[in-house]
Amino acid sequence: MRGGPGQLLAGRYRLTDRPELLRAFAVDERTGESVLLRAVELPVLLTANQDPEAEATGQGDRLVRRVAAVGSAAPSWHPRLLRGVGAFVEGELLWTVEERPAGQTLAELLAAGPVPPYRAAELAADVAGALRALHEAGLSHGNLTAESVLVCEDGAAMLGGLLAGVAQEALAEDLGGPGGRRRYEVRATLVGPVAERWPLDGGPAGDCWALGVLVQRMVTGRAPYPEGGVPELVTAVRDGRREPSVACGPLAPLAERLLQPDPALRPTAEGVRGELAVLLAGAPEPVDGERVARAVELKPEAPLVPLRRRRVRAGRPGPRVEPGARTPRIPPALLGPLLVGGVFLLLVLGMTAVVLFAG
Repeated sequence: MRGGPGQLLAGRYRLTDRPELLRAFAVDERTGESVLLRAVELPVLLTANQDPEAEATGQGDRLVRRVAAVGSAAPSWHPRLLRGVGAFVEGELLWTVEERPAGQTLAELLAAGPVPPYRAAELAADVAGALRALHEAGLSHGNLTAESVLVCEDGAAMLGGLLAGVAQEALAEDLGGPGGRRRYEVRATLVGPVAERWPLDGGPAGDCWALGVLVQRMVTGRAPYPEGGVPELVTAVRDGRREPSVACGPLAPLAERLLQPDPALRPTAEGVRGELAVLLAGAPEPVDGERVARAVELKPEAPLVPLRRRRVRAGRPGPRVEPGARTPRIPPALLGPLLVGGVFLLLVLGMTAVVLFAG
């Protein structure tokens, strides 16, 4: 796509930067919201005695209606689910639109390296909550990847990419039919070798399997299946050939169950959310090294109840205390009187004893 900042799409979405390949950021001029535009190409279907332009228009209209139906059924109220705004056709591209708050994708975050297991658990819990809302609405996501998860500025994760996934799956079915080799080839071109997009089964169980892949990707920095190409990836998923989940630390048991080939053995999104809540409740507190060092440095060395200090007259320095020496409990000025008083008390007690025994 060619264009740049200021270009208006669909008479509504004004680009805010130079678009990337099939992706652009814009502002919705009706609402003032920031949005993300994703596109899929619409190949012109040529058939005998049919107008190519009319066919392309009809194909785009069908896809827009399918995307709009899913968008209207999705629970837009959920705080961890990015709201899909709609879809439109411009030229030979089908664009999907969703809200885009400030943040970075999980893919961008993972480009700097894996995340600690408990941080991955926090992100996965947010995603599981969004999936649960979709599943309760009778929908599945089908496009759960590191690119479709947005990590907001407050650290929370939001799940997007729903409408873009619907558009890709609908186009693959439109071009390749409901199944078979042709659909696989079209889908491989649209999706690519992304492990989360190739579960053995679809629906909510397929979403949970994709979440298991994503959990292991977050903690280890790579998918548990080879992603060198779609045939290699699909074969490995089918054969159950993957890296073990033991590297996920405290998340290993959950990741192992999510990646079970049998969908009946996988936990649901609600079950995942509950397990992660228990795990996070027992998570160790992060150690703030600076805070600990400061606390040690400021730890008082004086007695808990401080002694009153005598005022020192100007020009008369007080007694010098050597570093590390302990402060005496009895001031030196009182030692003499106390000693004399003690001797006198002993004499009185001795005389009293003599009188008692003599009487």
